[in-house]
Amino acid sequence: MDVKRLRHDSWADNSKFMAERVIPLVDHRTAALPVPQAPATLPSGVLRDARGRPLRDLRISVTDRCNFRCAYCMPKEVFDSRHAWLPQAALLNFEEITRLARLFVARGVGKLRLTGGEPLLRKGLEALIAQLAALRTPAGRPLDITLTTNGSLLARKARALKAAGLERVTVSLDALDDAVFRRMNDADFPVADVLAGIEAAQAAGLTPVKVNMVVKRGVNDDQIVAMARRFRGSGVTLRFIEYMDVGATNGWRMDEVLPSAEVLRRLQAEYALVALQASAPGETAERWGYAAADGRHDPALGEVGFISSVTQAFCGDCNRARLSMDGKLFLCLFAGQGYDLRALLRGGADDERIDAALVAIWQGRADRYSELRASHSSDAARGRRVEMSYIGG
Repeated sequence: MDVKRLRHDSWADNSKFMAERVIPLVDHRTAALPVPQAPATLPSGVLRDARGRPLRDLRISVTDRCNFRCAYCMPKEVFDSRHAWLPQAALLNFEEITRLARLFVARGVGKLRLTGGEPLLRKGLEALIAQLAALRTPAGRPLDITLTTNGSLLARKARALKAAGLERVTVSLDALDDAVFRRMNDADFPVADVLAGIEAAQAAGLTPVKVNMVVKRGVNDDQIVAMARRFRGSGVTLRFIEYMDVGATNGWRMDEVLPSAEVLRRLQAEYALVALQASAPGETAERWGYAAADGRHDPALGEVGFISSVTQAFCGDCNRARLSMDGKLFLCLFAGQGYDLRALLRGGADDERIDAALVAIWQGRADRYSELRASHSSDAARGRRVEMSYIGG
């Protein structure tokens, strides 16, 4: 099977980043970019940025806290007992989140994803989901409301989340082997409880469930085939994510990145796979389906996905914005600063003023970090980036 679609010609150019680095934590929660001046005449309908990309997807972080300490996201040596979490008053309340979401929906957003930290740690989250589920697009359609979770609390909350209006869940799971999984979450949390959460989500109708596996070379890459075997034919879509240089605290090194092309080759040694079309414009995952004996995709066997931000940038059709739990709007997962919408909300701005700010911010967006990564010769050139735990994955 041809794997050229998962090859990046600049892979060798990144070898200069292989040396181990120690980077201090930079607190991005206090600084914000100034909101740009709105155009004299506001456009109607869907917004497009400076590269013609529409605004379709809003990812909303509801908490900076998490009960895991995964090294690639919230390493324990940084996020320890001395770490200063945001106070409750700093977080957007549910009414503020819903107000902003309504304005984003009016500008073309049709999908809302709740993230963290670990979003299920946010008290009363079901009430927020119910508020968001009541929103409608300008055409009167309901929104696609999803949630990404580590699965630790999912077994006990799945039914209530579904009842509140949540459509689907994505569960982070980096290994099936319990010892490997406990080392990776660094909180001694058992894999069995996450698997129970996945089963509870399926039983509650939060489907199709997706499982995201961050692959680190030499850490959990021996789990690739086992994960595929576990979820093949189960109704769960497994997606492999290249270890990314998000934030400044995870000690990212290029030699720990296992390219998606290599993951695909390992899977093809066990299973016949066929390339599938993208499920939607701006889809981050490249899809491959399990083939039946006739060589065609068998939907009953399911599919796998590859999210390859390091070796195969997908900036060209990225249609996502990210809202932090304290109301800063980020235009890229690898951004260094966001725009402070909370200041507008709490400063008395009306909807028209906030909408004008959204227009100005999105129309000025030209972010394409992953496409430029290979040309950056140093961490200083790449710039300081916001932590993934602050704006969600």
